[in-house]
Amino acid sequence: MLKKKSYLSLSVLILMLSVLVSACGGTNHTNGNAATNGPKVTEAPAATDAPAAQFRSYETAKGAVEIPVKPLKIVTDYYGGELLSVGANVIGVEPSAFDNPFIKDLLKDAEDVGAPINVEKVLELQPDLIVVMYDESYEALSKIAPTLHIPYGTATNVYETLRLFGDITGAKVKAEQFIVDFDKKAAEGREKLKGIIDENATFGLYELTDKGELWIFGDNAGRGGQAVYNALKMKMPHSGKSTEEQTIQLSLEVLPEYAADYMFLTTYDPEKKGEELTKLKSSAVWSGLKASKNNTLFYNDYDTFYRYDPIAILGQIDIIVDMLIERSEENKK
Repeated sequence: MLKKKSYLSLSVLILMLSVLVSACGGTNHTNGNAATNGPKVTEAPAATDAPAAQFRSYETAKGAVEIPVKPLKIVTDYYGGELLSVGANVIGVEPSAFDNPFIKDLLKDAEDVGAPINVEKVLELQPDLIVVMYDESYEALSKIAPTLHIPYGTATNVYETLRLFGDITGAKVKAEQFIVDFDKKAAEGREKLKGIIDENATFGLYELTDKGELWIFGDNAGRGGQAVYNALKMKMPHSGKSTEEQTIQLSLEVLPEYAADYMFLTTYDPEKKGEELTKLKSSAVWSGLKASKNNTLFYNDYDTFYRYDPIAILGQIDIIVDMLIERSEENKK
């Protein structure tokens, strides 16, 4: 009897071991490429977007940083629009991003992380990647999640910007698709303006501040520069006059030297006082400009034209084209 019982126990043991080995084999088959540490990637990256590894090394001015191949939750200070343009999930961003009319709807679930960035708030959000333009809190942020410091001016046009952030987020395919859409939108805009805008006409981008300062802008400092100069291929009024400088401060006396056939003015006036704009409009210099006399001077919304992320630039193309067509029809009457 004892011998029979021993055989029975042995059979049960063999059966249990068989089940256990089978289960282990199944686990290895389904998760054989999974890493043993770090955040879990829930969406398998496309072969053309990112390598199979869960983390990769990204080289920065502060050295190599190990970042997720496909980051799932990103906090940033001033790169909200750039990250959203390649489909990234931005869960935290600086406060002025919520005033950006081109991305505000895309940020409906995002949190305000302050300016300068609030480390405690970022800790609450638990991102798996942090991307910052300014590095004041870099060391503290690096203890929360992999942190990339991308200084302002790292990318100089919409193409470089999309490819930079497409690379960072493992979304190179989305970046290239945005470029295709951008080029198409730009070509359509140029076509619409044929016969409406003289090909030799100049376009100038200006800004007045609440302190009475007057500036002119280049093609990569916001205010519609990339839409006007890079997408629509308009000519600058100050070609040959320090065009490498993206911003030049002007006095009212020298403004006529930098005047254009078409002039776009934004006004930085956070308290909405309007005093400096009233003063400028009443000046003899301003009223004597060719654009003033020809009704080709435009007063543009600051929040709409200040922005320079790819989503904003795409939207600005349509706004500028429509605005020029409407003004042309108005001037014919």
